[in-house]
Amino acid sequence: MFADSDPHRALLEAVSPERERLLMHPLYAAVSDARALRTFMQAHVFAVWDFMSLLKALQQRLTCVRAPWVPPRSRTAARLVNEIVLGEESDEVAPGVTMSHLELYLEAMEETGADTASIDRFVAAVREDVDVRRALELAEAPAHVRAFVSHTLATAARADVESIAASFFVGREDLVPAMFRRLLPEVERHRDAVSLRRYLARHIEVDEDQHGPLARRLLGELCGTDEKRWRAATEAARAAIVERLALWDGIVASLPS
Repeated sequence: MFADSDPHRALLEAVSPERERLLMHPLYAAVSDARALRTFMQAHVFAVWDFMSLLKALQQRLTCVRAPWVPPRSRTAARLVNEIVLGEESDEVAPGVTMSHLELYLEAMEETGADTASIDRFVAAVREDVDVRRALELAEAPAHVRAFVSHTLATAARADVESIAASFFVGREDLVPAMFRRLLPEVERHRDAVSLRRYLARHIEVDEDQHGPLARRLLGELCGTDEKRWRAATEAARAAIVERLALWDGIVASLPS
């Protein structure tokens, strides 16, 4: 399978059926009214949050984030992951104004009238070192959100670093621009979704032109020419997409009639 001179292409081809199902999902057309859009955002914000847990797991594995410091095992991998962290955790969204992409999304939620109470309770609980499963209960997150976040956190905590990188690259950075392009036309119909449109457009630009290529290079750096690692990465990437499909299914089922 990975005798291909471009193992990234082989991986993406292997998960293409799941990827196409996701990109053809009815969710994108289903957020056509304000109530549906708010319901979507109240669930999707948890995926915005747990994205950073995947990224931080990579940073913990590939750089030194403790004292006393020691040099990273791979200088290239350390540089790639730190560059992505800079843009995601403290993006310069306006001259002299920096914030995480979660904070940017929360601003968009407030603008559309989406309720941030659940994600606010969740983040507050996690900040106090409450177990994530308990924090999801306290937040009264729906079952499809709990399942998605639980899968992400299990990957971040227990998977090998190549699988985390594959989940991050294929399940997030490579996929987000394509998903958001399908979502953007419906969002553009909403007058009170200016910040959300800006958020989606920003991610299409940054993930496609910068973070996607960086994540692709990172996965290649970690897997090298080891076919076993590429196979494990493929399974992790497929699992990430399947979990996103289940999240999208759950959101559509929860939309107000």
